[in-house]
Amino acid sequence: MGRVATHSQMTAEEYLAWERAQPSKHEFFHGEVFAMAGGSPRHNALCGRIIAAASAALPACVVLTSDQRVTMANQGRYVYPDVTIVCGALAVEAGDVLANPTMLVEVLSASTEQYDRGLKWEGYQRIASLADYVLVSQLEPRIEHYERATDGSWTYRAAGSGEHVTLSTGATLSVDATFAGMIELPGD
Repeated sequence: MGRVATHSQMTAEEYLAWERAQPSKHEFFHGEVFAMAGGSPRHNALCGRIIAAASAALPACVVLTSDQRVTMANQGRYVYPDVTIVCGALAVEAGDVLANPTMLVEVLSASTEQYDRGLKWEGYQRIASLADYVLVSQLEPRIEHYERATDGSWTYRAAGSGEHVTLSTGATLSVDATFAGMIELPGD
């Protein structure tokens, strides 16, 4: 997904009102609005695989697509993760803004990897409800997982072919099952 800054300064309230009327998605960062571009077939298929696996492994949780807007509380930020999972009651603000994700997944793209690993990850760490952050490579069978420890710190693990990632709920994501047939699809 590419990001192109639009030329605008808005309040959070102005952004939400404007965004709801737009045909495409935009993220919001302290008054700046950024257009979201579509993903490659590989990106979209990997998102679909994660959604299907999470839905099967976490039947008591709600698995949401990249159309779900998430707020980073008190940070002046609104984002659209590739996959959002909530285990428990949803905390929804203003009718369509999720405030309490349990897990967030980003499928890395050349244009967003630095943001997903940097500024976006920094903001995600401040979401009190977040227990897992998962990064999925498009270049090779590789899933990275950050899990929040009871003391609030984060542990990191990377898994490759033949391995799996165990989420805080105990559910697992198999790297091989996630990537089966994916690398052959056009990516970025």
